[in-house]
Amino acid sequence: MTDQIVLLNAPGDVTQFRLQDQPPQSPAAGEIKVRHQAIGTNFLDVYHRKGLYALPSYPAVIGVEAAGVVEEVGPDVSGFKPGDRVAYAGPPAGAYASTRIMAAERVIRLPDAVSAKVAASSLLKGMTAYMLMKKVTQVGEGSIVLIHAAAGGLGSILVRLAKSLDATVIGTVSTPEKAALATASGADHLIVGRGADIVAEVKRLTGGNGVDVAYDGIGGDMLLKSIRAVRPFGTAITIGQAAGPIPPVAVEELRPGKSLSHPSIMAWCADIGRYREAAEAAIAAMERGIVCEISAEYRLADVAKAHEEMESGRSAGSILLLP
Repeated sequence: MTDQIVLLNAPGDVTQFRLQDQPPQSPAAGEIKVRHQAIGTNFLDVYHRKGLYALPSYPAVIGVEAAGVVEEVGPDVSGFKPGDRVAYAGPPAGAYASTRIMAAERVIRLPDAVSAKVAASSLLKGMTAYMLMKKVTQVGEGSIVLIHAAAGGLGSILVRLAKSLDATVIGTVSTPEKAALATASGADHLIVGRGADIVAEVKRLTGGNGVDVAYDGIGGDMLLKSIRAVRPFGTAITIGQAAGPIPPVAVEELRPGKSLSHPSIMAWCADIGRYREAAEAAIAAMERGIVCEISAEYRLADVAKAHEEMESGRSAGSILLLP
C-alpha cells in the first residue's frame, strides 16, 4: 500500500500544497505507526498554512488530529498492538498523511462506540471545549454563555457541552439555516445575521447584565463586541481570528472588573498530563453524543478544496480528509 503525504511548500494559499508518495517508515523505541482512517481539519490548519502561526521549517506537513488503526509498534511500547483503534490531537503538526509515526504517549485508544470519523472530527474541538469550560472558566448550572459561530465545528461542541453542564447558551450564527443547526445542538437563544447588534441583543436577553463568559473565535472587530457583551467581573475569551486580525483593545474596555483570556489548546497539550486528561474527557463526551456534525469529506488529494470550504464560511460542522 502506497503511503502519501501532503507537503506545504511555503506559507501561502492553497497552491502551496503538494501531494507526494512517502517511503514506508517504521516506529522507533517508544513510537507506534498509525494508519489514518480519517484526518480532522481545524481553522488552526489555515493559520499554519498562511504562516500566521509559523512552523519551524518548510516544506512542512500540517494537521493536528487524526484517527485510525495501529499498524506497527516500536520497541519498549506497552499497551498497544497492531489493529488497535486509536486517535490523537495536538502538537506537533503532521497529520495530513496516510500514515504517521507517533510517540505512543500521545496516542489515545478509542472505545468501540466512537468511530474514527467522529474522533477525527471532534477530538481536538472536544479537548478545546473541555479546556475552555472546565479549566479556563468554570461553567455550570446558572452560567450564561455567549458562543460565536454556534453552528460551526467548535461552536456546536461548545453548545452541547455547555448544555450538558446546565448552562444557558446564547449563540450567534450568520444564517437562518445555521440557526436551525445551532438550535438542534441545544442553544437557548440565537442572534442571527452578520449585521446583528450583538451587544444590544445580549443585554436584552440577560436583563441588561451581560453574559458570564463569551467564547470568541471570530476575531476582527468581534472581540470588542464580545467584551462589551460580558457582565462586570465576567470573562471574554479569544480563541481564534477567522474574520481576520484583532485590532488593539484598550484596557479600559475591561472596566469594571472584566477579564480577557487568550488560551491555546496547543500550549495546553504540550504537557502530556494535561493532554491526556483533556483527550480522555473529550472521548468520554463523544460517547455521550457531544460531537460536531461532519459537514464534508474530501480525499487527501483534494486538500485544497477542503481549505477553500473552511475559509468560505459556508460550511457548518467539521470537514474531514480521508486517505
